[in-house]
Amino acid sequence: MTIEIKELHKQFGKNRVLKGIDLTIEQGRIYAILGPNGSGKTTLIKSILGMVIPDKGHISVLGRTIKKDWKYRKEIDYLPQIANFPPNIKVKELIYMIKDLRNYPSTEGELIDIFGLEPYLDKKLSALSGGTKQKVNIVVAFMFDSPLIILDEPTTGLDPMALIRLKELIRKEKALGKTILITSHIMQFVEEMADDILYLLEGEIYFKGNIRELLEQTGQPDFEHAIAALTTTGNHA
Repeated sequence: MTIEIKELHKQFGKNRVLKGIDLTIEQGRIYAILGPNGSGKTTLIKSILGMVIPDKGHISVLGRTIKKDWKYRKEIDYLPQIANFPPNIKVKELIYMIKDLRNYPSTEGELIDIFGLEPYLDKKLSALSGGTKQKVNIVVAFMFDSPLIILDEPTTGLDPMALIRLKELIRKEKALGKTILITSHIMQFVEEMADDILYLLEGEIYFKGNIRELLEQTGQPDFEHAIAALTTTGNHA
């Protein structure tokens, strides 16, 4: 298994954000982590990344307990929902800087071609449109050969051709045996890409399974209505 989580709790002030999450993520599958705003998705992802310290519980990634061991993060490629890049550096400078930090073999040249970023390499990040920044974000996230990939709203701002390229890239990575976690508000994208759905509601997992099982459980005719039914009924899986 790629990730194992047991009895994960996190509270911010009086707000209980995660309430005893138990979760196993198997290798080589694409998982969509879904749920309304405030359901705990971001806190769960940041706990896996070591960016949030849980109040209670256990997380292991690739067979290693993550507590007091930051090195496991080298095995993760992460695409944040909002990439806060330094605005006054050029695209190529950002790519070189991250390559130096990671000090891993990288495939940025191929990705730059795929997403048509060659004309933008000498432009400052502050001069780019939102969609072009997201393409840079994708290149930075995918240019290392890591076994675990976490993508937070990866489709934001992408034009139709870039979206096709992203989906092809995700499928290619999955074919190499990698494990991919995705959050997205675009249900068509989720339905097309995900092997498994994890649905969080008020800090708990309300559903874990594939889309066929979700449709059976909710009795809904399609994926979008099934997700809406989970939100309104709040029945545990």
